[in-house]
Amino acid sequence: MSKLILLDVDGTLINYEAILPESAEKAVNLARAKGNLVYICTGCSKAEIAQRDFRTMQLDGMIGANGGYVESEGKVILHQSLSKAEVKHIVDWCNARHIGFYLEANSGMYINDYYLEDGPVAMAKYIAGKGKEIGDISEYKENFGKGYILKHGEDLYRDDVNKVSFVLHSYQDHLDSKEEFPDLIANTWGGKGEEALFGDLGPKGITKKYAVETLLDYLGMDAKDAIAFGDAQIDLSMFECCGYSVAMGNASEPVKQAADYVTDDVDADGLLHAFEHLDLV
Repeated sequence: MSKLILLDVDGTLINYEAILPESAEKAVNLARAKGNLVYICTGCSKAEIAQRDFRTMQLDGMIGANGGYVESEGKVILHQSLSKAEVKHIVDWCNARHIGFYLEANSGMYINDYYLEDGPVAMAKYIAGKGKEIGDISEYKENFGKGYILKHGEDLYRDDVNKVSFVLHSYQDHLDSKEEFPDLIANTWGGKGEEALFGDLGPKGITKKYAVETLLDYLGMDAKDAIAFGDAQIDLSMFECCGYSVAMGNASEPVKQAADYVTDDVDADGLLHAFEHLDLV
């Protein structure tokens, strides 16, 4: 019986420097050759994924935008974006607070002026927090964004935005966003609790769990045949609706506790070891 394999991207499939380990590439290709289906399940929008170097690795589809976008073999199954009015409200609120943000659309990542300064600093902290060396921060800031489709100076009042990520000056920004946007889902990422580095806002009712259930229904597969892999707390909703869950060795403690199995770090062949353990390759 073939399995549906669902992979978070950052920290699970690729490392925190956006590099795909050769062992992960091998694991995915072998799993698909054995008849399993492999989908990524990520907070990223399609434009961000398009900039990743997956080399020879092939996928059957993707869940993006934390569940707002589902694609299978090139066919769009679900696409729930924010309304133009909601985006305008978020843009105006962030600009009034001098908060840097990026609008995540399948056509690119649209940034405001404040993100030019806030974005590189926050991302450097995120990478450093995962144990990676940044080196010269000025050089990092100069090269920041070359691996993404960052669009600056364009109209930000858009109707094609999947979700919005913004830099937290403090955890209070996240709490205020929940109060300001009660009809949207507010998350944090990049850290733990009050150490979170980013907030994000997306359509109400959209989660990885919702998207996985939508995909399972489309494929005519049972949840017991789905295996979820992740490293962050936002992956927990994906764990809830799959028959089996795997936490990476670099995962946060709550994720490890919720998983059925804990493998090695993403850079220590963790994905391949888990695939071998579960007889997926």
